[in-house]
Amino acid sequence: MIKESISVLLIEDDPMVQEVNKQFIERVNGFKVTDVASNGQEGLRKIMHSPPDLVILDIFMPVQDGIDTLYEIRKQQADVDVIVISAANDQKTIRKMIQNGAFDYLIKPFKFERLKQTLEKYYRFRTQVQKDNPLSQSQLDKMIFQKDQGHSADQRTKEALPKGLNEATLNQIIEFLNLQASSLSAEEVADGIGIARVTARRYLDYLKGQGVLHLDTQYGSIGRPINKYILKKHM
Repeated sequence: MIKESISVLLIEDDPMVQEVNKQFIERVNGFKVTDVASNGQEGLRKIMHSPPDLVILDIFMPVQDGIDTLYEIRKQQADVDVIVISAANDQKTIRKMIQNGAFDYLIKPFKFERLKQTLEKYYRFRTQVQKDNPLSQSQLDKMIFQKDQGHSADQRTKEALPKGLNEATLNQIIEFLNLQASSLSAEEVADGIGIARVTARRYLDYLKGQGVLHLDTQYGSIGRPINKYILKKHM
């Protein structure tokens, strides 16, 4: 089983960015920054001495940059996962980091919601791979493609939002639904993220129209039927 919290080593040379990123990471449930390093060499020593679960890695650093550091992590076969957070936005660098096994790549400056999305997906990934039982093909497919599925939903919903809807709330609803195992009503979604029921219903109806959600109409013994919603990837 996964540990109560995921230990994180933060490798970042700028002390101010280091502190901001630490606060961002620890705002996400299940994550704890247990150590920091100011360059790749220092970070590598700490990884080999006491491996964390996850490394958050910058690229532009003195002494040893993030590219060489990730290469050494893989060369030494250290049992850690890596998420890159860097201002480097050229395709060659990004491709090289992905080829060397980065779980995700965030380009500075980034929004907290983007980091939260990545960490929550990583948490689900860790939960799945920590189990000792063999994986079925469908389970493996879900693990491999879950990031792409989440991005696909985002892409389909961000291109042209109707008046009155905003991207931040839309992302919040998608991420909340992404964590649910069963369908929820507009009232349950509203209570879950702290918005008005009528607002939640507008976003849910929009997402349904975009083909992102499945509508699950439930009929009780008395009263009106209840519309509940679930992301289609859970079907």
